[in-house]
Amino acid sequence: MTAPQTHTIETVGAVVTYDVRPGTGDGPSLLLIGSPMAASGFVSLAAHFPDRTVVTYDPRGAERSRRTDGAAVSTPEEHADDLARVVGAVGGGPVDVLASSGGAVNALVLVARHPELVRTLVAHEPPASQLLPDREAALAACRHVHETYLRSGFGAGMAEFVRLVMHQGPLTEDFGRQSAADPAAFGLPAGDDGSRDDVLLAQNLISCNAHEHDVAALRAASTRIVPAVGEGSAGQLAHRGGLAVGAALGVEPVVFPGDHGSFLDSPYGPPADVAAFAARLREVLAGDRIPARG
Repeated sequence: MTAPQTHTIETVGAVVTYDVRPGTGDGPSLLLIGSPMAASGFVSLAAHFPDRTVVTYDPRGAERSRRTDGAAVSTPEEHADDLARVVGAVGGGPVDVLASSGGAVNALVLVARHPELVRTLVAHEPPASQLLPDREAALAACRHVHETYLRSGFGAGMAEFVRLVMHQGPLTEDFGRQSAADPAAFGLPAGDDGSRDDVLLAQNLISCNAHEHDVAALRAASTRIVPAVGEGSAGQLAHRGGLAVGAALGVEPVVFPGDHGSFLDSPYGPPADVAAFAARLREVLAGDRIPARG
């Protein structure tokens, strides 16, 4: 694959960095996006699509993309506007999109507002907590994680976040009253460095989970929307969010290999399921696995 070409674009309240890997084919460009996962998480997956022009980016506030408005919170609407501007900068679409986690929430907002920009959206495990039957408890759990971070710092907050995302099944109001997770158990720092600007715990967690999706606009969109879940994450919050999006749209979710993030690059070595994940993604984009919309 050709080495990535790095660009920046000014958006409302941010300067966003994105990478373009030119492909050998003439099909639609493929955007691989997350939130707060940045472009660095998609290097291995991008390498499986040398025939596509692959675009990755750093969401506002993450890694190379910086906020210029001084705001403490990033919203799905802001992220969607950033994505629309990136699509415009790389040719205007329509593009195909694989969006994971918070990126899937943001991409659903993009499609609701600008369906003409996206041909196919594979929305992998969006934490669409507002669509869950236990939404009040789920949102309370997110607030608990955020408040723990504000009170005690990154290690304590991230430990509670890990406990939340690993939780199996519906949440109850008891989540925030349980014994706090030990940061050391997850290899996290026990001390507090005083910072309170973490891109996940401070900027995106609450606004992402609390977003109310425009289901009517999504159902009416010309975009082919494919909800997706990981076979290894059944019962977890984001997996349940993917199922809830499918139910709201009348679309059977596609099951992908791996779990919520086992296809993403990380400091812990090559992603375990990236090859199988890429093969399934290629099938879905080709239309070999086309869920019916009810």
